[in-house]
Amino acid sequence: MATNPYDVLGVSPSASAADIQKAYRKLAKKLHPDLNPGDKKAEEKFKEVAGAYDLLGDAEKRKRFDNGEIDASGAEQPQHHFYRDFAGADDGHPYTNGAGFADFMDGEDPFAELLKRSQRARANRRGADLHYRLAIDFVDSITGGNKRISLPDGGALDVKIPPGLVDGQVLRLKGKGAPGIGKGGPGDALIDVEVLPDRRFTRDGDNISLELPISLSEAVLGGRVRVPTPTGEVTMSVPKGSNTGTTLRLRGKGAPRHGGGSGDELVKLKIVLPNSPDPELEAFVSGWGEGQEFNPREGGAS
Repeated sequence: MATNPYDVLGVSPSASAADIQKAYRKLAKKLHPDLNPGDKKAEEKFKEVAGAYDLLGDAEKRKRFDNGEIDASGAEQPQHHFYRDFAGADDGHPYTNGAGFADFMDGEDPFAELLKRSQRARANRRGADLHYRLAIDFVDSITGGNKRISLPDGGALDVKIPPGLVDGQVLRLKGKGAPGIGKGGPGDALIDVEVLPDRRFTRDGDNISLELPISLSEAVLGGRVRVPTPTGEVTMSVPKGSNTGTTLRLRGKGAPRHGGGSGDELVKLKIVLPNSPDPELEAFVSGWGEGQEFNPREGGAS
C-alpha cells in the first residue's frame, strides 16, 4: 500500500491547493535527482513526493482519493509506482513529461531552469549502449580481420578487428546501440573481445613466442627449417651446434605496434629425438661418447 500522500507532502487533508503546491515545490527543490546525483535515498523519496503531488495536485484525483474511490497510488487496485514505471508510462506523469512542473517552469529561478533542461534532456535522450562478447583466434588478433556477431533479433553486427588487438580490449561501434528518443541518437555497441589461446604462439607485449621442434641432425649440423608465423610460414636458418633452449629472432613477425612497425617472433628451439629406437643413431652415439669428458650438468653449460 502506498504511503498516504498528505503525509508524504507534510500537509493536512484540509490543506488548500496552494498549500499543497507550496509543500511540493519545497520538497522537489530539495530532493530532485538532478540536484542530488548518486543519492539513491533522495531519489526514492522524490518518487514518493512526485507521486503524491500527481494525485493531490489534480483536483479530480484528490476528490476521488478523499472519497475512497482510488488508493494512494491513484489506482483502482493497490499498485506501487516506481521511477522506471513513470519513465516508460504514457499517462503524463510529471516526472517524465514536465506537466506537473509546468507552473514551476514559468519562473526565472535556478530551479525552473533546471527543470527546463531536464525536460529537454528527457525529450532527446541518447539510446543505451549495448554490450556484446566476441571470441577471436590468436592469429586474427595479430593480423586483424572482419567478424560478424549474430543478434537475438536475427540481425547482425559486422566488427572490424584492428591488427595488434589484445585480450580484453573493448571495441566501440558508434551508433550501433539501442535507438534514442527524439534527437538523442542511438547508443553504441561495445564489443568485449576475448583472444582464444593458440597451441603454437604466446604473446609478450609486442613480441610473440614459439617453441620449434628440430631434429638432432639439424641441431648439430644446422640447416634451413620452415617456421610458422601469424602471416604464414617463413624459412629460418638454424646455426650449427644449436641446443634446446636456443632462441632465434624473426624481426617484424610479432604484433603491430601503435606507433608503427611490429614486434618480433622469438623462436625457441627444442631438440626432439625419434619416438622409435634408431640402432644406427645409438651405435653412433655410443662410439662418439667413448672417451668424451663433456658433462652438460657441470660448468654452467646450457
